[in-house]
Amino acid sequence: MRIIMDERGKKYLLKAGEDFQTDMGIIQSRMIEEARPGDVLRTHLGREVYVLKPSLSDYLELMERRCSILLPKDIGMICAYTGIVNGSRVVDAGTGAGTVAMYLANVVGESGHVTTYEIRQDFAEVAERNIRDFGFKNIEVKNRDIKEGIDEDDLDLVFLDLPQPWELMEDLHESLIRGGWAVFYNPYIEQVKILHRVGSKLGFADMRTSEIIEREIEVRRQGTRPRTRMVGHTGYLTFMRKV
Repeated sequence: MRIIMDERGKKYLLKAGEDFQTDMGIIQSRMIEEARPGDVLRTHLGREVYVLKPSLSDYLELMERRCSILLPKDIGMICAYTGIVNGSRVVDAGTGAGTVAMYLANVVGESGHVTTYEIRQDFAEVAERNIRDFGFKNIEVKNRDIKEGIDEDDLDLVFLDLPQPWELMEDLHESLIRGGWAVFYNPYIEQVKILHRVGSKLGFADMRTSEIIEREIEVRRQGTRPRTRMVGHTGYLTFMRKV
């Protein structure tokens, strides 16, 4: 796998044996595979492309997907607020393209582990390819409905991106280690209200819901201001802790 960038700042993900072919010209796969991060290559039209050191963020931006994914603004909040570290054990559902699972696996490291549940076979197959292509060894994809039961226990974090997560909150509570976190991602406030009600009945503590708003600043010669378009509402993040 190679990640390269052209003169315009556009990035490309190339697999082994794949040539670079765009309107800026062609570079044979042999030249790309022999290159090292930081090298500058030229197409047959004389245009420059830059070989980048592959990063997880680049890969997640360019990898195959058949569904919408969580954005870094939400995933970063999950990692920061729950405090997962190297060695943490995590369950994630539903997998989608594998974005959240890979972000979490990158945080928990080789001594940690992420199990991700996906009910749809086509999504699970895409996620498995994405995970394999980047080289993660600490993620297991389970192609089944997590509502049938969470196999893992003593978990530090369970993250659910599901329409009705309260249906498995009792099982979730049992699977968490004391002090572990449950985090839910939902687009509607009605879902949040049910989560808080069920969480209170089960004895969860530190319950809170946040909405993360991201607004990029536009820097131009004539002045600096917020962009007129922004990433507003994506979903609500609800956190609760087993005590």
